[in-house]
Amino acid sequence: MEFKDYYSALGIDRTASDDEVRKAYRKLARKYHPDVSTEADAEQRMRDINEAKDVLGDKEKRAAYDALADRVARGGSPEGDFQPPPGWDEGFEFHRGPRQGPADHADFSDFFSSLFGEAERRGAARQNFRARGEDHHAAIEITLEDALNGAEREITLRAQTIDAQGHPQWNNRTLSVKIPPGVHPGQFIRLAGQGMPGHGGEPPGDLYLEVRIAPHKLYRVEERDLYMTLPVTPTEAALGAQVQVPTPTGGVVEVTVPRNARSGLKLRLKGRGFPGKTPGDLYLLLDVAVPPADSDGARKAYEQLAQATASFNPRQHLGV
Repeated sequence: MEFKDYYSALGIDRTASDDEVRKAYRKLARKYHPDVSTEADAEQRMRDINEAKDVLGDKEKRAAYDALADRVARGGSPEGDFQPPPGWDEGFEFHRGPRQGPADHADFSDFFSSLFGEAERRGAARQNFRARGEDHHAAIEITLEDALNGAEREITLRAQTIDAQGHPQWNNRTLSVKIPPGVHPGQFIRLAGQGMPGHGGEPPGDLYLEVRIAPHKLYRVEERDLYMTLPVTPTEAALGAQVQVPTPTGGVVEVTVPRNARSGLKLRLKGRGFPGKTPGDLYLLLDVAVPPADSDGARKAYEQLAQATASFNPRQHLGV
C-alpha cells in the first residue's frame, strides 16, 4: 500500500487555506464528475478527489494526516509498502464529514480506510453525527433558444448515493429543471435539496447546474452578447443598402449597411442579446460575398468594374 499525497490529488500546496481546498475541489469535480467528463479514468479520479477533500476539508483529519506525513518523511518507508504506525492517531477524533456520514469506506482507498476507518467508527460511537448534506455540481447543455426564452427540461444525471448499509453507489436520476430566461454560459442553476442527504435530521445539500450553450448555426455567444456573420454583396457594401436580418427571438429587423462598408465592419443592435437587467447586444459582422464570374454577363460586369476602378490598389499598404 502506497502513502497517498492528498495535496497533489487536489493540485494544491500544503499551505493551502480551507477556501483554496474547497475551490480546488469544486474545479476538479466539475472536470471529472462522471455526469460531464469524457476522461476514461473519470470515476477513479473523482474517487481520489472526494477522498482528498474528505481529509483536507476536515481540520482534525488534516492535522492528523499532516503529522503522519511529517513522520513518514522523517523515518522513510519502502515505496509501495506503507503501513500506519501504531498509535499514530492518538489525540484525534474523526467523523466522516457532510459527504456521507459514518460508514464503511467501500468507495475509498485502502490507504484511507487504514487511517480513518476505525478512528471514524470510534468517533461515531461517541457522538450523534449531524451535518447538512454536501452540495453537488453538474453541467447541462441547452439550446440558445432555451437560454433566451426560458424552458422546462428533464435531465438525467449519474449521482452517488448511500445505501441502507452506508455503502456509496452510483445511480441515475431524472430531474425536472426550470431554465430561467436570460441564463448565460457559466451561470449556475440551483436545485434546492437535490444534493447529498443530510445526517442526524439535517437538510440535504443543493445541486448546482453549470449552464453550457450548444453551438448555434447563426449566433455565437460571448458573455451576454451575441455575434452573427452577415453576408452582403459587393454592391450592397459599396453603395449601401437596407437588408433584413433574423433576430435570436424569431423576429426580423431591417438593418442599414453603410456606404463603402468592408468585411469585418461591426454593426450593433442594442438590447438584442441576452435579456436581463442590463440586456446584451447583437453584433453583426459584415462579410462581403463576391459573386462568381460564371457567366458572360458576370464576366463583362467584372471587366467594366476593373476599368472603372483601375486606380484602386488594395495592396498599396504592402509597399510593393
